[in-house]
Amino acid sequence: METKTKNELGRKLGVWAVIALGVGTTVGSGIFSSLSEVANAAGSSLFLFLAFIIGGLLQIPANFCYAELASAFPEDGGQYVYFREAGSRPLAFLCGWISFWATDPPSISIMALAIVNHLAFFLPAIHGIVLKLVAVVFVLIFMAIHLRSVERGGAFQTIITALKILPFALIIGIGLFHLRGDLLLSPARLSGAASGGIAALIAGIASTTWSYDGMGAPCYMSGEIKNPQKNMPLGLILTAIVVLVLYGGLTFVASGMLTVGELAASDAPIALLASKLPGIGNFAGTAVAIMAIIVVMGSLSSCIMYQPRIEYAMAKDNLFFKSFAKVHPKYETPYFSIIVQCAVAIILIFATSLSDLLGYFTMVALLKNVATFCTLFVFHRRKDYNPAYRMPGGLIMPIIASVMTLTLIWGELTYAPIPAIICAVIAVGTGLPAFYLWDRKNKKENGEAKA
Repeated sequence: METKTKNELGRKLGVWAVIALGVGTTVGSGIFSSLSEVANAAGSSLFLFLAFIIGGLLQIPANFCYAELASAFPEDGGQYVYFREAGSRPLAFLCGWISFWATDPPSISIMALAIVNHLAFFLPAIHGIVLKLVAVVFVLIFMAIHLRSVERGGAFQTIITALKILPFALIIGIGLFHLRGDLLLSPARLSGAASGGIAALIAGIASTTWSYDGMGAPCYMSGEIKNPQKNMPLGLILTAIVVLVLYGGLTFVASGMLTVGELAASDAPIALLASKLPGIGNFAGTAVAIMAIIVVMGSLSSCIMYQPRIEYAMAKDNLFFKSFAKVHPKYETPYFSIIVQCAVAIILIFATSLSDLLGYFTMVALLKNVATFCTLFVFHRRKDYNPAYRMPGGLIMPIIASVMTLTLIWGELTYAPIPAIICAVIAVGTGLPAFYLWDRKNKKENGEAKA
């Protein structure tokens, strides 16, 4: 009979959970606005479609990188584990430090607030503090689901991810029968567009990168995936395919039912597209509001499920508060880590200005992604590195993945250079001292134990 230590999580999730986490995290509220952003950058319906297809294909190398790393180090913690195994404990610590204090809880609070903002479409009389209390209820419900059982949490995530894909599939399926030949993949340019040709296409591709971000989420739970050497690579690659097909189909239909000018000018391009569909058009606003609620709920559930695993992994290595390594004796989940992260998120729900401020740490999180891809250059030179899955193309993949992520970093620096740089300085300025304090404490305890 297999024996487990009191702070060890079991492998209870299959390949469907990997796909559900990856798709559930990636397909979020961003797609409801990104169509207009990409249309504005690309400047034509043809380039809009090509931008999403090429952008999706260029994101696949990142999943190949994560697939190889996950097969080599099949344990919870994701990026933290990869930095640690690459020999950079300070960088590994910084990864988790930034995640806990600056990126993960804010993402939970922002998504919970997004859900209630869409709910307000149906309940306009509810506003202010009441909406925030409803957001808290959503956090508590999903927290309870993922506290009680990782199998049930995985099953719930699979179901809600399927539900969030369904309305997109419905729009694509109906839309394919009502395309206008004069609009479909039209090369006609937006009037007044500043750029054209390859420059416009590149701008469009760069604008899609946010829409594809998040597919590496399952790596944080590699230690709870059955047969991870097989299921992690398979699940990550299928995730990329599902998201690419979904976005490709959506933009193809959009290009055949709306002009690029209509898409670029709309604040709600999905709602505008739905309004053109027979049988849905008359209540497009209601349909898209329901669709948005389901989509964001899937993302919220995904984040509450996988994000606390990084602090759990750090605590197991004595590089974070020891309580975060606690596993519930009955439910076999990292309950303390889940509860604390949700508690911080709830505080941020009532401090939205602080949550907005923490959003500037996005650039630091993107730098972590680039550093993660770079660890493959270290691993590929080591003789003891023996992943069960090796990415095709070798080190070309992390190069492509890094370039795509660097476009996002450039965008962040263009949008808010000073706050992004300040956040990077704060992250390093607080994280490194904290690491050396923890590291010195561990060395002292180990020395006393040996004595």
